[in-house]
Amino acid sequence: MELGMVGLGRMGANMTRRLMRRGHRLVVYDREPTAVQQLQNEGASGAASLRDLVERLARPRIVWLMLPAGEVTEDTIAELRLLLQAGDMIVDGGNTYFEDDLRRWHELQRFGIDYVDVGVSGGVWGLERGYCLMVGGEKSAVARLEPILRDLAPGSQAAPRTPGRTGEPQPCELGYLHCGPVGAGHFVKMVHNGIEYALMEAYAEGVDLLQAAAQSQPQRDWCYHFDIPAILELWRRGSVVGSWLLDLAATATHKDPQLQRFSGQVPDSGEGRWTVQTAVQLGTAIPALATALFARFRSRRGNSYGEKLLSALREQFGGHREQSATSTASA
Repeated sequence: MELGMVGLGRMGANMTRRLMRRGHRLVVYDREPTAVQQLQNEGASGAASLRDLVERLARPRIVWLMLPAGEVTEDTIAELRLLLQAGDMIVDGGNTYFEDDLRRWHELQRFGIDYVDVGVSGGVWGLERGYCLMVGGEKSAVARLEPILRDLAPGSQAAPRTPGRTGEPQPCELGYLHCGPVGAGHFVKMVHNGIEYALMEAYAEGVDLLQAAAQSQPQRDWCYHFDIPAILELWRRGSVVGSWLLDLAATATHKDPQLQRFSGQVPDSGEGRWTVQTAVQLGTAIPALATALFARFRSRRGNSYGEKLLSALREQFGGHREQSATSTASA
Protein backbone atom coordinates (compact mmCIF):
# COMPACT_ATOMS: atom_id res chain seq x y z
CA MET A 1 0.00 0.00 0.00
CA GLU A 2 0.89 3.67 -0.22
CA LEU A 3 0.89 5.85 2.88
CA GLY A 4 1.84 9.40 3.77
CA MET A 5 3.59 9.73 7.15
CA VAL A 6 3.70 13.14 8.83
CA GLY A 7 5.93 13.43 11.90
CA LEU A 8 9.26 11.59 11.85
CA GLY A 9 10.22 11.55 15.51
CA ARG A 10 11.12 8.46 17.54
CA MET A 11 7.89 6.67 16.65
CA GLY A 12 7.02 7.99 13.20
CA ALA A 13 10.45 7.33 11.69
CA ASN A 14 10.62 3.74 12.90
CA MET A 15 7.03 3.03 11.87
CA THR A 16 7.98 4.27 8.42
CA ARG A 17 10.98 1.93 8.35
CA ARG A 18 8.91 -1.05 9.50
CA LEU A 19 6.33 -0.47 6.76
CA MET A 20 8.97 0.00 4.07
CA ARG A 21 10.60 -3.29 5.10
CA ARG A 22 7.23 -4.94 4.42
CA GLY A 23 6.92 -3.52 0.93
CA HIS A 24 4.74 -0.43 1.46
CA ARG A 25 5.50 2.83 -0.33
CA LEU A 26 5.94 5.74 2.09
CA VAL A 27 5.80 9.44 1.37
CA VAL A 28 7.16 11.32 4.39
CA TYR A 29 7.12 14.85 5.73
CA ASP A 30 8.46 16.56 8.83
CA ARG A 31 9.15 20.18 9.70
CA GLU A 32 12.78 19.14 10.19
CA PRO A 33 14.28 18.61 6.69
CA THR A 34 17.10 16.38 7.98
CA ALA A 35 14.52 13.86 9.26
CA VAL A 36 12.95 13.73 5.80
CA GLN A 37 16.35 13.39 4.13
CA GLN A 38 17.35 10.49 6.39
CA LEU A 39 14.29 8.44 5.46
CA GLN A 40 14.59 9.47 1.82
CA ASN A 41 18.09 7.99 1.90
CA GLU A 42 16.51 4.75 3.18
CA GLY A 43 13.97 4.52 0.37
CA ALA A 44 11.04 6.76 1.29
CA SER A 45 9.75 9.51 -0.99
CA GLY A 46 10.49 12.81 0.77
CA ALA A 47 8.08 15.75 0.66
CA ALA A 48 8.96 19.41 1.18
CA SER A 49 5.52 20.37 2.56
CA LEU A 50 2.11 18.96 3.36
CA ARG A 51 0.90 20.04 -0.07
CA ASP A 52 3.84 18.26 -1.69
CA LEU A 53 3.09 15.11 0.33
CA VAL A 54 -0.57 15.12 -0.72
CA GLU A 55 0.34 15.65 -4.38
CA ARG A 56 2.75 12.71 -4.30
CA LEU A 57 0.06 10.30 -3.08
CA ALA A 58 -2.38 8.54 -5.42
CA ARG A 59 -6.08 8.82 -4.60
CA PRO A 60 -7.71 7.73 -2.40
CA ARG A 61 -4.97 8.95 -0.08
CA ILE A 62 -4.12 7.90 3.47
CA VAL A 63 -2.15 10.37 5.60
CA TRP A 64 -0.99 9.10 9.01
CA LEU A 65 0.01 11.68 11.64
CA MET A 66 2.55 10.91 14.39
CA LEU A 67 2.60 14.31 16.06
CA PRO A 68 2.35 15.61 19.64
CA ALA A 69 -1.21 16.08 20.87
CA GLY A 70 -2.48 19.65 20.79
CA GLU A 71 -1.85 22.62 18.57
CA VAL A 72 0.54 21.04 16.06
CA THR A 73 -1.88 18.19 15.35
CA GLU A 74 -4.87 20.54 15.15
CA ASP A 75 -3.05 22.85 12.72
CA THR A 76 -1.90 19.94 10.55
CA ILE A 77 -5.40 18.47 10.29
CA ALA A 78 -6.82 21.90 9.47
CA GLU A 79 -4.31 22.27 6.63
CA LEU A 80 -4.90 18.75 5.35
CA ARG A 81 -8.66 19.35 5.29
CA LEU A 82 -8.03 21.99 2.61
CA LEU A 83 -5.67 19.75 0.61
CA LEU A 84 -7.44 16.38 0.71
CA GLN A 85 -10.57 15.32 -1.17
CA ALA A 86 -13.61 13.17 -0.49
CA GLY A 87 -12.58 9.55 -0.04
CA ASP A 88 -9.17 10.41 1.43
CA MET A 89 -8.32 9.48 5.02
CA ILE A 90 -6.52 11.04 7.98
CA VAL A 91 -5.16 8.74 10.68
CA ASP A 92 -4.12 10.26 14.00
CA GLY A 93 -1.60 7.94 15.65
CA GLY A 94 -0.53 10.42 18.33
CA ASN A 95 -1.74 10.52 21.91
CA THR A 96 -4.91 12.52 21.42
CA TYR A 97 -7.82 13.04 23.83
CA PHE A 98 -10.70 10.94 22.50
CA GLU A 99 -13.22 13.81 22.60
CA ASP A 100 -10.97 15.73 20.18
CA ASP A 101 -11.26 12.78 17.80
CA LEU A 102 -15.06 13.05 17.83
CA ARG A 103 -14.95 16.77 17.12
CA ARG A 104 -12.55 16.32 14.20
CA TRP A 105 -14.53 13.42 12.74
CA HIS A 106 -17.73 15.45 12.68
CA GLU A 107 -15.89 18.29 10.94
CA LEU A 108 -14.14 16.08 8.36
CA GLN A 109 -17.36 14.19 7.57
CA ARG A 110 -18.71 17.37 5.98
CA PHE A 111 -15.97 17.07 3.36
CA GLY A 112 -16.18 13.30 2.87
CA ILE A 113 -12.78 12.75 4.49
CA ASP A 114 -12.45 9.62 6.65
CA TYR A 115 -10.88 9.85 10.09
CA VAL A 116 -9.38 7.00 12.12
CA ASP A 117 -7.76 7.27 15.56
CA VAL A 118 -5.01 4.82 16.51
CA GLY A 119 -3.42 4.54 19.93
CA VAL A 120 0.12 3.27 19.36
CA SER A 121 2.28 1.56 21.98
CA GLY A 122 5.74 0.22 21.31
CA GLY A 123 8.14 3.08 21.89
CA VAL A 124 11.65 2.95 20.48
CA TRP A 125 11.49 -0.87 20.37
CA GLY A 126 8.62 -1.00 17.90
CA LEU A 127 10.76 -1.18 14.77
CA GLU A 128 11.78 -4.74 15.63
CA ARG A 129 9.07 -5.82 18.11
CA GLY A 130 6.11 -4.25 16.35
CA TYR A 131 3.48 -1.85 17.67
CA CYS A 132 0.37 -2.56 19.70
CA LEU A 133 -2.42 -0.70 17.90
CA MET A 134 -5.75 0.37 19.42
CA VAL A 135 -8.04 1.57 16.63
CA GLY A 136 -11.21 3.66 16.53
CA GLY A 137 -13.28 4.55 13.47
CA GLU A 138 -15.95 3.46 11.05
CA LYS A 139 -15.70 -0.19 9.97
CA SER A 140 -15.18 0.60 6.29
CA ALA A 141 -12.33 3.02 7.01
CA VAL A 142 -10.59 0.63 9.41
CA ALA A 143 -10.95 -2.24 6.91
CA ARG A 144 -9.20 -0.14 4.28
CA LEU A 145 -6.36 0.52 6.71
CA GLU A 146 -5.98 -3.10 7.80
CA PRO A 147 -2.93 -4.03 5.64
CA ILE A 148 -1.03 -1.19 7.30
CA LEU A 149 -2.20 -2.18 10.78
CA ARG A 150 -1.27 -5.81 10.23
CA ASP A 151 2.27 -4.96 9.14
CA LEU A 152 2.86 -2.49 11.96
CA ALA A 153 1.61 -4.94 14.60
CA PRO A 154 3.89 -7.51 16.29
CA GLY A 155 2.10 -10.61 14.98
CA SER A 156 0.99 -13.72 16.82
CA GLN A 157 4.55 -14.71 17.73
CA ALA A 158 4.80 -11.82 20.19
CA ALA A 159 3.16 -13.83 22.99
CA PRO A 160 2.09 -17.42 23.67
CA ARG A 161 -1.49 -18.11 22.66
CA THR A 162 -4.05 -17.75 25.45
CA PRO A 163 -5.37 -21.20 26.50
CA GLY A 164 -8.75 -21.87 24.89
CA ARG A 165 -8.21 -19.74 21.79
CA THR A 166 -8.37 -21.83 18.64
CA GLY A 167 -8.61 -21.39 14.88
CA GLU A 168 -7.12 -18.53 12.90
CA PRO A 169 -5.57 -15.86 15.14
CA GLN A 170 -7.87 -12.88 15.65
CA PRO A 171 -6.58 -9.31 15.11
CA CYS A 172 -6.15 -8.82 18.87
CA GLU A 173 -3.80 -11.83 18.87
CA LEU A 174 -1.79 -10.22 16.10
CA GLY A 175 -1.41 -6.97 18.04
CA TYR A 176 -4.10 -4.68 16.67
CA LEU A 177 -7.81 -4.26 17.38
CA HIS A 178 -10.72 -2.22 16.06
CA CYS A 179 -11.95 -1.12 19.49
CA GLY A 180 -15.09 0.69 18.34
CA PRO A 181 -16.32 3.94 16.73
CA VAL A 182 -14.26 7.10 16.36
CA GLY A 183 -12.48 7.94 19.62
CA ALA A 184 -12.52 4.38 20.93
CA GLY A 185 -8.91 3.71 19.96
CA HIS A 186 -7.58 6.70 21.85
CA PHE A 187 -9.91 5.95 24.79
CA VAL A 188 -8.36 2.48 25.12
CA LYS A 189 -4.84 3.95 24.73
CA MET A 190 -5.65 6.52 27.43
CA VAL A 191 -6.56 3.75 29.87
CA HIS A 192 -3.51 1.75 28.74
CA ASN A 193 -1.23 4.63 29.68
CA GLY A 194 -2.99 5.14 33.01
CA ILE A 195 -2.25 1.49 33.81
CA GLU A 196 1.33 2.00 32.63
CA TYR A 197 1.72 4.82 35.16
CA ALA A 198 0.45 2.57 37.97
CA LEU A 199 2.69 -0.38 37.04
CA MET A 200 5.75 1.86 36.91
CA GLU A 201 4.83 3.46 40.22
CA ALA A 202 4.47 0.04 41.89
CA TYR A 203 7.99 -0.94 40.84
CA ALA A 204 9.32 2.45 41.94
CA GLU A 205 7.74 2.21 45.42
CA GLY A 206 8.98 -1.35 45.80
CA VAL A 207 12.61 -0.49 45.12
CA ASP A 208 12.33 2.50 47.45
CA LEU A 209 11.30 0.14 50.25
CA LEU A 210 14.15 -2.23 49.44
CA GLN A 211 16.60 0.64 49.59
CA ALA A 212 15.12 1.99 52.84
CA ALA A 213 15.82 -1.36 54.55
CA ALA A 214 19.50 -0.31 54.75
CA GLN A 215 18.65 2.50 57.19
CA SER A 216 19.94 1.45 60.61
CA GLN A 217 17.88 2.57 63.62
CA PRO A 218 18.45 1.92 67.37
CA GLN A 219 14.91 0.59 67.98
CA ARG A 220 15.31 -2.39 65.63
CA ASP A 221 17.88 -5.12 65.32
CA TRP A 222 17.85 -5.57 61.56
CA CYS A 223 19.38 -3.75 58.60
CA TYR A 224 19.48 -5.12 55.06
CA HIS A 225 21.67 -3.89 52.22
CA PHE A 226 19.92 -5.26 49.16
CA ASP A 227 21.45 -5.58 45.71
CA ILE A 228 18.56 -4.00 43.83
CA PRO A 229 19.75 -4.78 40.28
CA ALA A 230 20.15 -8.43 41.30
CA ILE A 231 16.68 -8.56 42.86
CA LEU A 232 15.08 -7.08 39.74
CA GLU A 233 16.96 -9.65 37.68
CA LEU A 234 15.74 -12.39 40.02
CA TRP A 235 12.10 -11.29 39.72
CA ARG A 236 12.30 -11.64 35.93
CA ARG A 237 12.48 -15.43 36.39
CA GLY A 238 9.32 -17.17 37.51
CA SER A 239 7.84 -14.27 39.49
CA VAL A 240 4.20 -13.22 39.12
CA VAL A 241 5.33 -9.57 38.93
CA GLY A 242 7.31 -10.19 35.75
CA SER A 243 6.68 -7.87 32.80
CA TRP A 244 8.44 -6.05 29.99
CA LEU A 245 8.66 -3.03 32.28
CA LEU A 246 10.48 -5.19 34.84
CA ASP A 247 12.84 -6.33 32.08
CA LEU A 248 13.59 -2.68 31.29
CA ALA A 249 14.05 -1.87 35.00
CA ALA A 250 16.61 -4.66 35.27
CA THR A 251 18.42 -3.32 32.19
CA ALA A 252 18.50 0.25 33.50
CA THR A 253 19.78 -0.64 36.99
CA HIS A 254 22.38 -3.06 35.65
CA LYS A 255 23.83 -0.27 33.50
CA ASP A 256 23.68 2.31 36.30
CA PRO A 257 22.96 0.75 39.73
CA GLN A 258 22.54 4.11 41.48
CA LEU A 259 20.69 5.67 38.51
CA GLN A 260 22.96 8.68 38.82
CA ARG A 261 22.12 9.92 35.33
CA PHE A 262 18.54 10.61 36.37
CA SER A 263 17.08 13.39 38.48
CA GLY A 264 13.84 11.52 39.18
CA GLN A 265 11.71 14.50 38.17
CA VAL A 266 9.10 12.55 36.22
CA PRO A 267 6.91 14.33 33.64
CA ASP A 268 3.34 13.28 32.98
CA SER A 269 1.82 13.33 29.53
CA GLY A 270 -1.81 14.05 28.79
CA GLU A 271 -3.03 10.46 28.96
CA GLY A 272 -2.54 10.08 32.72
CA ARG A 273 -4.53 13.23 33.46
CA TRP A 274 -7.22 12.36 30.91
CA THR A 275 -7.62 8.92 32.49
CA VAL A 276 -8.29 10.42 35.91
CA GLN A 277 -10.56 13.14 34.51
CA THR A 278 -12.60 10.58 32.56
CA ALA A 279 -12.90 8.35 35.63
CA VAL A 280 -14.32 11.31 37.57
CA GLN A 281 -16.86 11.95 34.77
CA LEU A 282 -17.92 8.29 34.80
CA GLY A 283 -17.88 7.93 38.57
CA THR A 284 -15.38 5.06 38.33
CA ALA A 285 -12.86 4.44 41.13
CA ILE A 286 -9.25 4.16 39.91
CA PRO A 287 -7.23 4.86 43.09
CA ALA A 288 -4.01 3.15 41.93
CA LEU A 289 -3.97 5.00 38.61
CA ALA A 290 -4.80 8.35 40.23
CA THR A 291 -2.12 7.92 42.90
CA ALA A 292 0.47 7.11 40.25
CA LEU A 293 -0.35 10.39 38.49
CA PHE A 294 -0.14 12.38 41.73
CA ALA A 295 3.21 10.71 42.53
CA ARG A 296 4.60 12.20 39.33
CA PHE A 297 3.48 15.63 40.48
CA ARG A 298 5.28 15.06 43.80
CA SER A 299 8.47 13.89 42.06
CA ARG A 300 9.17 17.45 40.94
CA ARG A 301 9.83 18.50 44.55
CA GLY A 302 12.73 16.24 45.51
CA ASN A 303 13.38 12.73 44.33
CA SER A 304 13.83 9.18 45.57
CA TYR A 305 15.63 6.23 44.02
CA GLY A 306 12.28 4.89 42.87
CA GLU A 307 11.49 8.10 41.02
CA LYS A 308 14.85 7.85 39.31
CA LEU A 309 13.76 4.37 38.23
CA LEU A 310 10.61 5.90 36.72
CA SER A 311 12.80 8.22 34.67
CA ALA A 312 15.03 5.31 33.67
CA LEU A 313 12.01 3.28 32.56
CA ARG A 314 10.67 6.15 30.46
CA GLU A 315 14.04 6.34 28.70
CA GLN A 316 14.18 2.56 28.23
CA PHE A 317 10.81 2.05 26.58
CA GLY A 318 10.17 5.40 24.97
CA GLY A 319 13.50 7.14 24.53
CA HIS A 320 12.30 9.97 26.78
CA ARG A 321 15.31 11.93 28.00
CA GLU A 322 15.66 14.13 31.06
CA GLN A 323 18.46 16.27 32.39
CA SER A 324 20.99 14.45 34.53
CA ALA A 325 20.84 14.98 38.28
CA THR A 326 24.07 17.01 38.04
CA SER A 327 22.72 19.25 35.32
CA THR A 328 19.46 19.77 37.18
CA ALA A 329 21.25 20.68 40.40
CA SER A 330 23.48 23.21 38.64
CA ALA A 331 20.66 24.80 36.63
